[in-house]
Amino acid sequence: MAAELTAHELIAKHRPTLDQALEAIRTRAYWSPHPEHPKAYGENDSLDAAAGKAAFDALLGTRLDLGQAGTDDWVGGERSPYGIELGVEYPHADIDVLLPAMKAGQRAWRDAGAEMRAVVCLEILKRISDRTHEFAHAVMHTSGQAFMMAFQAGGPHAQDRGMEAVAYAYVEQVRTPDTAEWTKPQGKRDPLAMNKQFTPVPRGIALVIGCNTFPTWNGYPGLFASLATGNAVLVKPHPRAVLPLALTVQVARQVLAEAGFDPNLVALAAERPGEGIAKTLATRPEIRIIDYTGSTVFGDWLEANARQAQVYTEKAGVNTVIVHSTDNYKGMLSNLAFSLSLYSGQMCTTPQNLLVPRDGIRTEEGPKTFDEVVADLARSVDGLLGDDARANALLGAIVNPDVKARLEAAAGLGEVALTSREIANPEFPGAVVRTPVIVKLDGAKPDDEAAYMSECFGPVSFAVAIDSATDAVELLRRTVREKGAMTVGAYTTDDEVEGAIQEVCLEEAAQLSLNLTGGVYVNQTAAFSDFHGSGGNPAANSALCDGAFVANRFRVVEVRREA
Repeated sequence: MAAELTAHELIAKHRPTLDQALEAIRTRAYWSPHPEHPKAYGENDSLDAAAGKAAFDALLGTRLDLGQAGTDDWVGGERSPYGIELGVEYPHADIDVLLPAMKAGQRAWRDAGAEMRAVVCLEILKRISDRTHEFAHAVMHTSGQAFMMAFQAGGPHAQDRGMEAVAYAYVEQVRTPDTAEWTKPQGKRDPLAMNKQFTPVPRGIALVIGCNTFPTWNGYPGLFASLATGNAVLVKPHPRAVLPLALTVQVARQVLAEAGFDPNLVALAAERPGEGIAKTLATRPEIRIIDYTGSTVFGDWLEANARQAQVYTEKAGVNTVIVHSTDNYKGMLSNLAFSLSLYSGQMCTTPQNLLVPRDGIRTEEGPKTFDEVVADLARSVDGLLGDDARANALLGAIVNPDVKARLEAAAGLGEVALTSREIANPEFPGAVVRTPVIVKLDGAKPDDEAAYMSECFGPVSFAVAIDSATDAVELLRRTVREKGAMTVGAYTTDDEVEGAIQEVCLEEAAQLSLNLTGGVYVNQTAAFSDFHGSGGNPAANSALCDGAFVANRFRVVEVRREA
């Protein structure tokens, strides 16, 4: 096929950005090429807010024809957590036709080389970035995130994570030179001389199994890591969050075709209601890489049963914050209140267990009892969410009925310190919006342990009374070891306690945030600098992003010839 985007054009356009990304992952300093503020995206042109909203509205009730191989039906059925029917139909694939078509383009994609693959991926990300307002509405109306969060997390932050994966993929592929001349002296005899050629070779077809809550943020790292390392990528979205990933596939296919590659290198696998194709796809012999974000049960199943594939999972964990002492009591409460409230706690990084000494904590305001700390935190959450407009902007909507059911059941697990309340959303009357609940539990009671040692995904937190700092540290260790954790937080002014917490996190491979009282929160991470997950505890077997996340998506094959 004739290329409309030449290698020279793409490299000239995107190589400077790639170099900046490579420098960012080397230094871990702040950098992002994707603006966070909506007003940065044009004014009165195709990038601005009005154009993005119009583009999203134009999608509703339409058929998104991707032109991919093997389409045998059309499927849909997404309903926004804000109460509107999306009505978008997607191609349903005959997998026996689609998978061979995807494989057909891999040779040319492999032979293009690491740099060409990287700049094609960056062109895909640039075009997605240009449509950030449109994507934000798609993320909002499939995940239930409030608009500003959907804009930032579903747009620039997701794009950053995708670019980060491309940068790591490039580094790992060029670590080995393309060619080498090898000469071994043989004394008086002629030396042995060889010419050696080294080629990064993709594993095969990669499968991305999308999640409901963060379809782009969690989907882009695996998608772009696999594509940049030469693999074709099949995207299987969550049935309730198809649109953002379908649009992503659409853009990727357009760019691949314009660059002279087979667009079937990226394809969508949408499913009929109740079809449940993830298990079938995951065990197909053609599928050699799997990226999954979701429940522990299915993540464990993939790890145990998809034996032909390299499986990368982000599952569930029980995130813990130890509250031992602080020199900024109000700042601590404010920071925790925001962390518990953001997106109704529907983040894999949201704190669940707050371990507080039953004898209370030391603060710059004097001692605070356990009950005072919990009551003050409840008041801080109430103050943050007291205005309904502000509450809607922070909470978004409850993503599915299971979260609502867990929220309602939590009140029966112990003494309620903060009651969840219902909030109306005037713009979207069908949205289910609830404030967080905080429940007091006793760390010494076996019945309470059953509650706080299980993940309760959603706006539910447990304030757990602990006998001592030593007991809190040991409970933290046991929680991370047995249940896993995506995040750990701690507040302490005691060097010895801080050292003990840090040592547990190092030994159990959990990412730790200490004494956050300002505008950085335990449940947020920055691409190019922060690691999301560690791959070292049960919550996830990989980290976003590091060398290990990309290096095993390809192998290096050597061809030797005598010189």
